[in-house]
Amino acid sequence: MTASAAVTSRPLSSGGRLRGRVRVPGDKSISHRALLLGAIAEGTTTIEGLLPAEDPLSTAACLRAMGVTVSPIEVGLTVRVEGVGLDGLQEPNNVLDCGNSGTTMRLMLGLLAGRVGRHFVLTGDASLRGRPMRRVGQPLETMGACIGGRDRANLAPLAIEGRPLRGGVIGTPVASAQVKSAILLAGLTAEGTTTVIEPSRSRDHSERMLRAFGADLEVRGELGRHVHLSPGPALRGQEVVVPGDISSAAFWLVAGSVLPGSELVVENVGLNPTRMGVLQVLRAMGADITVQRERLVAGEPVADLLVRHAPLEACRIGSDLIPSLVDEIPVLAVAACCARGQSRIEGAAELRVKETDRLAVMSRQLERLGARVEERPDGLLIEGGVPLRGAGLDSETDHRVAMSLAVAALVASGESRLERSEAAAVSYPGFWTDLDRLLC
Repeated sequence: MTASAAVTSRPLSSGGRLRGRVRVPGDKSISHRALLLGAIAEGTTTIEGLLPAEDPLSTAACLRAMGVTVSPIEVGLTVRVEGVGLDGLQEPNNVLDCGNSGTTMRLMLGLLAGRVGRHFVLTGDASLRGRPMRRVGQPLETMGACIGGRDRANLAPLAIEGRPLRGGVIGTPVASAQVKSAILLAGLTAEGTTTVIEPSRSRDHSERMLRAFGADLEVRGELGRHVHLSPGPALRGQEVVVPGDISSAAFWLVAGSVLPGSELVVENVGLNPTRMGVLQVLRAMGADITVQRERLVAGEPVADLLVRHAPLEACRIGSDLIPSLVDEIPVLAVAACCARGQSRIEGAAELRVKETDRLAVMSRQLERLGARVEERPDGLLIEGGVPLRGAGLDSETDHRVAMSLAVAALVASGESRLERSEAAAVSYPGFWTDLDRLLC
């Protein structure tokens, strides 16, 4: 949410059913990476379906401030990025504003650390300035990066002094695509091979796209946890088609499952194997979801998803699944409220350092609706089948919380009101319009 955005209080009626077809916005993770790699490639990169929401706009604005030409980003427009090459980013004449986007800031740290002799300062809104960045800065410093900032370079604003980097073998303490991607971006200009080893495999959009742009990258090991990048080859501009974001599709999959009489097709959803946790969990809960028209688009698996209402059973989500559905936990907590039995979400401490502390926020907001939720240090314990009732709710500025609470309000009795509903625009600008259209 931008500082100038109007604060919106939105009434949410209960009941109804979802019918029709919907196409969710482009995948946010892929949109960021297409812009970043297009900027440091040689030649022109064209991007169809790029998410025209606030987070990718922040990435584009930072790139423009460093001399990269990025065409306007609007719904329906193909975006053109004129690459400046691996070492062509200019020193900006002002601070780089990452808005509310943690992805922008963390990936920029990796992108800029090796720009020798140039200085950069990254900042963001009040929320982003309170989110931890040391998890990215520390491994980059082992490569030779020089990063300074508040709380021992953990909190923005962060200052980067570009220095020569060296590759090496880097183990990450958590499975995080943002940490891995920042290291790989730094490795593009480092001396020697960079190897990232994760405790479990996180989403692999960066690996797929780096290879497509011509990087010398190899994924090894049965579980795909070892990623090797050798510097040298110039990246070449590509034609990128961004599939629909499964994290945005998850709201419709849960809503279609819990609202009686619903039947909904979510079109053109990216089904990257490292992002399939939400489908795995919903199917284990008994959701009626059918995959249709499977196909490959620009190296990413894509399909349409048909969801029909079905009774749900309680679930257990453990740490092994968290990397593949970390962004879907808020709406899965809503599904758990509607399921029969007690659901457990464990190993999800990562949610405490998102746009908000999502474990605390979802617990607090669902309890306002009458749900029985116990907040644990690394997760939630949810008693399903407890009737929900309309209440005053607050997104607390978190886009995924806003949309999750909209789904919860649909199954509550009576009207709810959601404060700061405009937060949804961070990843899904048309969410409220789509909800009004599909609800009947």
